Amino acid sequence: MKVLVVGSCGAGKSTLAKRLSEAMKLPFISLDQCYWLPGWVRPEREFWRAQVKEIIKQEKWIMDGNFQNTFDLRFPASDVVVFLDFNRWVCLGGILKRRFLKNRVDPLEACGEQITFDLLKWVLWDHEREGRQAILNSIIEHQKKAVIIKSRRDLKSLEKIIKMIET
Repeated sequence: MKVLVVGSCGAGKSTLAKRLSEAMKLPFISLDQCYWLPGWVRPEREFWRAQVKEIIKQEKWIMDGNFQNTFDLRFPASDVVVFLDFNRWVCLGGILKRRFLKNRVDPLEACGEQITFDLLKWVLWDHEREGRQAILNSIIEHQKKAVIIKSRRDLKSLEKIIKMIET
């Protein structure tokens, strides 16, 4: 089984993916861990895409992360897409909580949590206009089974989410 967990920054993709990984006994792949170099440096595009091509070859996984520049690779490779479709204010709350409580599930080496203008712009404006639609378009284009979660309350029933993934 290959499960892709997507949604806006701060939605809780890594937290859910890690919980699912433990419950379903599937390897957890954090794309943030694979992507970001120390100091929040981005890798070269071709290196990054080659890395993702290798990662998705694994027999099974639960993978979190957006990185729209690899949707064309990851969506076809996945069996199920779990989309955390939360409003911008919920996601902003998640970012603030992660920053100030320092409770990131997948801490990044030499990348301290930071809140930048670009991050806020993405969460409060761009994800709603572009990111959300890119996810929905990819689900349709690749004819993927999708589990769409609309509230934090729905995240509490891990068993229900697993049942939706497996059926």
